[in-house]
Amino acid sequence: MHPLICTHCGEWDETPDTTAGVSVLRCAFCQRTRPFLRLPLYCVSGPSGTGKSTIAGALLERLRDRFVVLEQDLLWVGGLRDPADHHRLFRSTWLRTAAMVQQSGRPVVLCGTVVPPELEHLPERALFTDVHYLALTCEPDVLAGRLRARPAWRQWDEERIAEALEYAAWVESEAARLEPPVDLLDTTSAEPRETADAVCRWIEERHVRAAAS
Repeated sequence: MHPLICTHCGEWDETPDTTAGVSVLRCAFCQRTRPFLRLPLYCVSGPSGTGKSTIAGALLERLRDRFVVLEQDLLWVGGLRDPADHHRLFRSTWLRTAAMVQQSGRPVVLCGTVVPPELEHLPERALFTDVHYLALTCEPDVLAGRLRARPAWRQWDEERIAEALEYAAWVESEAARLEPPVDLLDTTSAEPRETADAVCRWIEERHVRAAAS
């Protein structure tokens, strides 16, 4: 069941219409509705080197009975790396994928570098009730050291590290002003286990609030 293809008339509708109900999509062509489970999406974000991939395994182990944890870089391949419109194809593909995964009844936790301006304007954003963002952060000198220590195949030269540090500074300065705001978690001196604990608490607290609303 593709979220953008009507199961009644077979038309492709690029702009999901959720006005008929929380977990219902209305076709723009035949006007018929079809069930589609909409849940919150939890984005564990932050610049490269802040610990997202390091804790992904721990998140999977601790949350697998209630959430589906996915690593964003899994689809960073081939044509999906098209930079047009801020990597729109890559972002849209992930939203569609997460929307289909949540039909299992479990919300998706997406681990990867993303901020609200890259998702919130996309038509596929409507496939979720809410999108929550948590950005992992790190002191610049520690972040640079982590990136320099990465294997050579990951190609972290000094120019790319400087770009990462600039992006990290932007995330920290703008997080509270983005829409929706991005929560921050400093991983500078935290062990991976401690970071995973904090991220799990963040996810679970917001999920409880979502269920109560």
